[in-house]
Amino acid sequence: MVKAVKEEFGAIDILVNNAGITKDGLMLRMTEQQWDAVIAVNLKSAFNFIHACVPVMMRQRGGSIINMASVVGVHGNAGQANYAASKAGLIALAKSIGQEMGPKGIRANAIAPGFIETAMTAALPEEVRNEWKQKIPLRRGGQVEDIANVATFLASDMSSYVSGQVIQVDGGMNM
Repeated sequence: MVKAVKEEFGAIDILVNNAGITKDGLMLRMTEQQWDAVIAVNLKSAFNFIHACVPVMMRQRGGSIINMASVVGVHGNAGQANYAASKAGLIALAKSIGQEMGPKGIRANAIAPGFIETAMTAALPEEVRNEWKQKIPLRRGGQVEDIANVATFLASDMSSYVSGQVIQVDGGMNM
């Protein structure tokens, strides 16, 4: 895939690692398969794409890598140890890649969304959604555009001196 993108566009300037699944369950009941599936999709896929894109970005002497993490990766969440670990891993991966690749002009950052209004969250019972909103100082869920705006900033030259950071887009939520 990376080779095809490079051939079609001539460069790879931005990589957004946005794959993610959940297989929630309490640790005592979580199976190794649940753990492995979430780690493989959420974290290993990011490793694979970074590993494939970094040589291209190094030859270009620049690029921006953005890992979509989660506030759960910052704070943890009961019943989501696998998901939290994968998202925390994406944060640490961005910080490490930012340090390793900074001298080559490559930046790496993570975005940690909080409660975002999507089709997935719309499927939650109304009382659950309202309970979440009451925990958010801005008293509302975020919009997909809120995440896209931060990604646009991190992908652009406006953030040319931002690397190794995690930006929480969560309405001020402290889990």
